[in-house]
Amino acid sequence: MQDYREKRNYPRMDIECPASFEVVNGDGGGAIVKNLSGGGLLMWLDRAIEPNATLMLEIKPINDITPPMQAEVQVLRCTPVEGGEGSFAIACQISRVLG
Repeated sequence: MQDYREKRNYPRMDIECPASFEVVNGDGGGAIVKNLSGGGLLMWLDRAIEPNATLMLEIKPINDITPPMQAEVQVLRCTPVEGGEGSFAIACQISRVLG
């Protein structure tokens, strides 16, 4: 049996939530946020985004109980999604929550 200890500061929550983003000094589009924690998130886009890019992101929960979250995030990595032709997994660090 392997001994494994989670090294994250915040637990990761799996979600499937629509979002919109805008690259600072660039264009924007839609995304699906796949997981979220207190320090970062993973989202899927239909195009690649360069690491270190800064994005303004708005996560739009499906139900009305939870308000939208607006944040500035920095792209850590961008990898093609296996089996998801034309999709990219974008891992981001949350720089600041705006609302």
